[in-house]
Amino acid sequence: MELNRTSKTMTAGIERTPNRAMLRAAGMKDEDFSKPLIGVASAGSEVSPCNMHLDGLAVFAKKGVTEAGGYAMKYNTFIVTDGEAMGHEGMKCSLISREVIADTIELVTRGHQFDAILGIGACDKTIPGSVMPMARLNLPSIFVYGGTIKPGRHNDKDIDIVTAFEAVGAVAAGKMSESEAKEIECSACPGAGACGGMYTANTMSAAIEALGMSLPGNASLPGEDNRMEQMMEDSGRALVALITAGIKPRDIMTKPAFENAIRVVMALGGSTNAALHLLALAREAEVSLTIDEFNAFSDSTPTLADMKPAGKYVMTDLDRVGGVAMVMRMLLDKGMLHGDCMTVTGKTVAENLSSVNVSLEGQDVVHSFLDPVKKRGSFMILKGNLASEGAVLKTCGLDSISHVGPARVYENEEDALKAILEGVVVEGDTVVIRYEGPKGGPGMREMLSPTSALAGRGLHKKVGLITDGRFSGGSHGIVVGHVAPEAQEKGVIAVVIDGDVITIDSEKKLLHVELSDDEIANRLKDWKKKEIKYTSGALYKYGRLVSSASKGAITS
Repeated sequence: MELNRTSKTMTAGIERTPNRAMLRAAGMKDEDFSKPLIGVASAGSEVSPCNMHLDGLAVFAKKGVTEAGGYAMKYNTFIVTDGEAMGHEGMKCSLISREVIADTIELVTRGHQFDAILGIGACDKTIPGSVMPMARLNLPSIFVYGGTIKPGRHNDKDIDIVTAFEAVGAVAAGKMSESEAKEIECSACPGAGACGGMYTANTMSAAIEALGMSLPGNASLPGEDNRMEQMMEDSGRALVALITAGIKPRDIMTKPAFENAIRVVMALGGSTNAALHLLALAREAEVSLTIDEFNAFSDSTPTLADMKPAGKYVMTDLDRVGGVAMVMRMLLDKGMLHGDCMTVTGKTVAENLSSVNVSLEGQDVVHSFLDPVKKRGSFMILKGNLASEGAVLKTCGLDSISHVGPARVYENEEDALKAILEGVVVEGDTVVIRYEGPKGGPGMREMLSPTSALAGRGLHKKVGLITDGRFSGGSHGIVVGHVAPEAQEKGVIAVVIDGDVITIDSEKKLLHVELSDDEIANRLKDWKKKEIKYTSGALYKYGRLVSSASKGAITS
């Protein structure tokens, strides 16, 4: 059986003499041209702590490939790291980077006729961005998460990057000195790895493991841990085995596998961004998945892990007590996972979890079904006259949300943040931040700065916030994002004015503004599309191509 079925078009035959000449300069020898050629796509970068260690780990992934009989060639994708891009124009580039990472891997894979893909990522968009082309190209593939950061320490307490964001609001409210905020700034991020709570990176690493596209145990490993080197080697070997067995991503990324991923995200208290990314992944895998399907999993899945931002613990704590695999075993034993789904091990989910022990004694990171952290999952889909296509309500830390309050409307994130920090926003208000959607931003920025400012001022459970933008996994409170249609697409959010009364109701799954249909229609008659300042380049192209957030904000 030929394992280089794709790459031989570049390496075999007299007509490929020039190709081989180039490849020899890159290190290949006679015996290598018949081996499966594997592209190792590393998101390694000096830009952020999330990914600064990935190129070093890629060496071990290549070692595993080589020892299993493949030939590995590393190349780099890239990263726009949310923690550094947050709160300014740079955040417009974050979600766009997911699409460009996916396209980069597709182009390098097609351009060099690789037989398989091994993707290594850590920060938020590098995870779905790496897996999307695996589904798109349907070549044997495996994703390896580069791991989570360890918590920082301040005043004998664990802290992380969200602590630093919330310090901004605390200083503005007079609850913290600037010197203490500086101490937090200097301690929050102690080394390599992606943000530590159940924020988007850790949410998506868990989702990809549950989906079956990573080896068991990968999702909760710390970035700075000796086990990570072994995980990389094992992943390289596993990928060669997938090539030999002829197992491809669409054999793994089935509808039941996506249901497993959604279930695990809900049980872990995962980020709202999972809705965007899983919808995008399903589209690439040609699996029918709609935003309306998430509520069934939210309603029927208790939150079992007490994870930040609303809880107490970070991913290293979850790893210490059993990791994502233990939570998956709990769900499987309860009949809440599809155990027969294939995975990158060549075994089923149930087979992978057969030796996993569940131990809840002596720890409260993971709770039992009899005493869950919360009765439902971490987010749900709302609809109503403000979101006919849907919006995502983050419920982490709150069993039920019912907020009715007057709108305070802002045309962008910066104006909203300024109003919050200056005390203009008061208890009972509903902050509306619009023209931050996929097209209107363009780029669908995360609103971590405003939500953290509310939390720092102690208003996160007393003020609602709705936006056609999105949220960081670190956001918490009464927050509704992904409002669709967005303002730029003539969504009703575009014509809300100060004082309009808005209802956010988790029981009714409702997002509603108290306006008659006639009043909404009259306001929309006078509405004009916002002029986008970008007339060329990536932001311009993205704004023209991107779909609604309710469909995953994809460009294909």
